[in-house]
Amino acid sequence: MSNFFKQVYRKLRKVFFLLFVAKLIYIVLLRWVNPPITITQLSSWIEGNGLKRDYVNLEDMSPNIRLAVMASEDQLFPDHNGFDLKSIQKALESKKKRVRGASTISQQVAKNVFLWQGRSWFRKGMEAYFTFMIELFWNKERILEMYLNVAEMGKGIFGIETAAQIYFNKPAQKLTRTEAAMIAACLPNPKKYRVKPPSNYINRRYPWILNQMKNLEADEDVEKLLELPKLVKKKRN
Repeated sequence: MSNFFKQVYRKLRKVFFLLFVAKLIYIVLLRWVNPPITITQLSSWIEGNGLKRDYVNLEDMSPNIRLAVMASEDQLFPDHNGFDLKSIQKALESKKKRVRGASTISQQVAKNVFLWQGRSWFRKGMEAYFTFMIELFWNKERILEMYLNVAEMGKGIFGIETAAQIYFNKPAQKLTRTEAAMIAACLPNPKKYRVKPPSNYINRRYPWILNQMKNLEADEDVEKLLELPKLVKKKRN
């Protein structure tokens, strides 16, 4: 009987090792390749909400939307290593269900690309692992690009290119500051908060985001994330 358990243990260890290697390869590959589909996208399609998406490069997204999501979701994004420890501490101490800023853009990418939606401690643990890995193998430009491509921005609407086309009939590259702020305002709950025509929450929220954008764009690290794609594009030409 003991030999049987030893064999099972060795096989399980081999399986987990192979899964770890496969996942590691997938993480590194996604540094340059977009995910074919995510669990959240698949769930949206299964639930009948549809699946509309169109991946685009970071330089094809308006600097306004890059600034808007940082101002709205994660103002320390250029500086942290994937985790906003102060906000996490506040979230743990607060009795509220959600504290804005506790989940960074990097954490949201880890959740949206590799995992499923939910609040279990197991999923949170997996989220922390994938957050650490993408911060290790990707750069901030890729993390921001991935976030803006896979984030849900309405029922069945994934990514800023699709959102820009549906809401404002224009490519993401041409979004104005106000339009970008309105889309960013829906991110806490895109299935609930309507961008167009804007719900009461969006109308209250997006002016605050516009004000934060004005304050944040003077930051040197933020400015690099807004200007670098332009420099890359010039070099390509």
